[in-house]
This record gives sequence, C-alpha cells and structure tokens, in this order.
Amino acid sequence: MKTWEYIVRRLLLLIPVLIGVTIITFTVSHVIPADPARAFAGGPKAQPETIARIRAELHLDKPLWEQYFYYMNDLIHLNLGKSFLENRTVTTALAQYFLATFELTIFATIIAIPFGIIGGIISAIRQNKLSDHITRIIAIVGYSLPIFWLALMLQYVFAYQFPIFPLEGRLSVGMTSPTTFTGFYILDSIFSGNGAALISSLHHLLLPAFTLGFAELAIILRMMRSSMLEVMGSDYIRTARAKGLSERTVIYKHALRNAMIPTITVAGLSFGGLLSGAVLTETIFNWPGMGRFAAHAVLGLDFNAVMGFTLVVAIIYVIANLIVDILYAVVDPRVKLGGG
Repeated sequence: MKTWEYIVRRLLLLIPVLIGVTIITFTVSHVIPADPARAFAGGPKAQPETIARIRAELHLDKPLWEQYFYYMNDLIHLNLGKSFLENRTVTTALAQYFLATFELTIFATIIAIPFGIIGGIISAIRQNKLSDHITRIIAIVGYSLPIFWLALMLQYVFAYQFPIFPLEGRLSVGMTSPTTFTGFYILDSIFSGNGAALISSLHHLLLPAFTLGFAELAIILRMMRSSMLEVMGSDYIRTARAKGLSERTVIYKHALRNAMIPTITVAGLSFGGLLSGAVLTETIFNWPGMGRFAAHAVLGLDFNAVMGFTLVVAIIYVIANLIVDILYAVVDPRVKLGGG
C-alpha cells in the first residue's frame, strides 16, 4: 500500500471517531446537574428574563436530541460555537491557545525525547553500573512525582527562594508581544529582530517545559532501557558479536533500530498528550494554552469550549498515531504500512 493511500484511509477513520467523541462529550456535558445559562447570566442574582434569553440562544430549552442536532449542524459548517467566557468564537480561542501549547510542547519534547533515548541506551549498555543506577533513579523519580507537585516545587525553589526564573506567563510584565508572524513567540521574536522578547520568552518557557518534559523523559527512558535490554539478549545480537562486529556497530546498527519501535509508540502518544494541553502545568504557570482554557471552560460550564477542546484533542491523537505508524516504516523497512 502506498503511503498516501494509507494516510487517506487513516484520516477517513477520523470521521467515526469524531462522531463518537461528540456524542459522549455532548451527553456528559448536558446531563450534569448545572445550569450554564444561569452561570452566564450572572449566577444566583441573574434576572429570569436574561436566563431565558441565554437558554434560548444556546438551545437549552430544546430536547437533548434536538440540541445535538443543532450542534452537529454547526459542526458540519466548521462552527464550534461561541465561548461565553471568552466572548468570542471557540475556533478563534483555540487557534490562539493551540499555538502557545504547541510552542510549550516542542520545548518539552526537546527535553524528553533526546535525553530519554540517550539515557535509556546508556542505562542498557551499562547495566547494573553507576550510570545505570543514576538513570533508573531519574526515571523512577520522574515517573512517580505528581506533575502538579513538581511544578509547585520548581516555582518555590527557582522563582521564590532563588528568583532565577519567572513565576508565570509567556513574557515579562509590561513587555509587548513580538510582531506576529507565526504565533510562536520564539520564532516571532527572531523574525522581528526583537532580542528582548526572545530572551524573555525563552526565560519564561524553560520552567514549564522542563516540568512537562521531565515526566515524559522518565517514561521514554524506561521504555528505551527495557527495549534495548530485550533486543540485546536476542540471538541475532549474539550472532553479530560472534562475527566480530564492533560493539558500537552491534548497538547502533542492529540493536537500536529494533528497540526504537516501542519507544516511538510511547514518544508519539506522549507528544499527542502534551499537545492536547497539559491542564495542571498550564494552570499553575498561568500559561495561556489549551489546557488552561479547558480548565476554565469546565469550571465555567462553557459547553461549546469544552466540546471544541475535546474535538481538537481527538484529532491530535489520531494524527499522532498516524505519524507514529509512518515512523515505524521509516525506522524499520521491514514494517509495511497497512500490513501490505
């Protein structure tokens, strides 16, 4: 099967997935014992006329199946509705917040994947030695620590006790955002020649990126180590050594390629998870990304925002799995897309 045919087939599978996601999300969000119309109208002191108007505007006065029909009709026309908390369309809000989350995810991935893979290789080839013990301790700590606790402790140490890094946000207070070219502050600062914004955005990015990346690094490191140990105990590795091949060739040409398959799976899903918005990390660091947007939408009963966020997350995971499948064939030519 050709690569483009496989991609088209996998993308077509996105349709039933999204339909299932809309049904589940819509049902759950509309059966909870809360009244979003009252919340949008001002809470307990809201006027009944205002509540009725908002309920009619959101079609909350209709049966549940009819509300879902209105929602799907808007979705077919690429309309995710209006976010009452943001006072703008959900599409506009997600487009802005996605770019902030994507920038954070890229830097977290730069920390997690290279160091996780390298650490796993070192730990496997130097099994039961000092370097192996150190990497295993790092993996256990990163895997065990709650991410919100790590974020708070990093803030306490590096923002309060030793004010090396800023506490929150993407830029320093009073600093103007760089001229928008891509929506990523790092690239926009470079393209516009704004050195002050570049330094500030990097400074604000490091702490939340390390928080996210450290947790994912631990998972990738453990997977890489276990995969390498399993592969290095295989018969073909012993045969390669018996032929007199150098240890470097055995490890990097024969063992690593096969050990990378499960690691790619974990890394791809981790990237999809990070890109869908790290709710706790973005909330703690006041990072204006999709995770914080989703948290505020849930607390504010903003149905349109919650369902729009959920759809974007579903799409991200499908695309992440598609990229992982393609990478299988790139890393190991024996893997055929679609099983052909």
